[in-house]
Amino acid sequence: MPISPRQPPPASPEVVAVVARMGTQLQAQKTEIVDAMSATMAREIADLLATDPVLRDMLWESVESNVTTILYGLSASVPISHLQPPSAAVEYARRLAQRGIPPNSLVRAYHMGQNDMINLFYSIVEEIELSHELTIEVLRYASALVYEYIDWISQYVFDVYERERNLWLGTAGNIRSALIHSVLRDPRGGADAFETQTGYRLDQHHLGAVVWTDAEKASTPAALDSVATGLARAVGPTGPPLSTAVDQETLWAWIPLGQHPPRLDTASLRESLSLPADLRISLGLPAEGAHGFQRSHEQAIAAYEVATMQHSPTSAIVGFGDRGIALTSLLAGNLDSTRAWVGEVLGRLADDTENAAVLRQTLRTFFATGESHLRTAEQLNLHRNTVKYRVDKALAGPRIHDRLDIALALQVCEFLGPTVLRH
Repeated sequence: MPISPRQPPPASPEVVAVVARMGTQLQAQKTEIVDAMSATMAREIADLLATDPVLRDMLWESVESNVTTILYGLSASVPISHLQPPSAAVEYARRLAQRGIPPNSLVRAYHMGQNDMINLFYSIVEEIELSHELTIEVLRYASALVYEYIDWISQYVFDVYERERNLWLGTAGNIRSALIHSVLRDPRGGADAFETQTGYRLDQHHLGAVVWTDAEKASTPAALDSVATGLARAVGPTGPPLSTAVDQETLWAWIPLGQHPPRLDTASLRESLSLPADLRISLGLPAEGAHGFQRSHEQAIAAYEVATMQHSPTSAIVGFGDRGIALTSLLAGNLDSTRAWVGEVLGRLADDTENAAVLRQTLRTFFATGESHLRTAEQLNLHRNTVKYRVDKALAGPRIHDRLDIALALQVCEFLGPTVLRH
């Protein structure tokens, strides 16, 4: 049933004009407003992110779409009843429902955004020379408009959430999915029921995997499951893989490897396994027993988080055991601290400039080749003297950190890119 917003209180043309002016002024600060709101929500409501870079991006897009809509309504004096629910906000609500994230987190985020927006009005009114009576009327009218928008849109997305959650539970929330989540929470409990009802044995080695699509259009569960089956054949399982859909774009899978797991080589998998252009895989390391079932999955999730970071150079198949992935996944958990550490270690090499990027690549290759100018020149197709000049330039100046710290910081820059660089 369509949800209709309430009508705003009456206001004089002068009040409407001042509120429109405020909306226009805030439009010029939209990016900063969205960044601040998103950061606050991510910090205060952990469920909204669940440490997932995809959800982090979707949260920002949801906030941006709502801020854009409400500021347009204010600046153009468009009635709330004439506005359309932002598609990014609706899609974010659907994704939270698919992930089983509590709906109260979503509603709380909208109230938090409402409070932030009203505080912005107060700061603007303080800069405008209005009479006391007009100031009160402007704040009353602007606050009422924001309240009515939030009341309308939060009801709308909550309704979307409920419908999507019911649909998802009917298709993906089966007994097998519940049993998998139970073992992931507590590997020591429920093993017998898990093995009996899924047919998957825990007393062996397991390879955890995440299959997902990075295309704008959602994939089908059958397509994701087909990739998991193909991966299992390439690895050499002792039985069929176990899988569960997390949402319309993500599948968790486990491949049974028996008592003597084969050697996992992601480089060989990249050559032998042909994936559809829009599908990707992250892998944990083979691990044994019920705790291994959990640990290999955690590693696959960590590799997935690195691979889905913006500007990540990872390939279609990325493993937790690949160079730099494990370390980067740990540092990606606290980007503010990591960004500060990278800046402290690298100095001007941490600048987000083309010249700094060239020096970082040369120095990173130099360390990877055992500090050989010749092998670095061969890998980068440069003259040896050019390599020596760049390395000397990169290492010039006082250094309080040893070369291991520098090498690690360069590696983090390679995978996290502008996220940890200085702008």
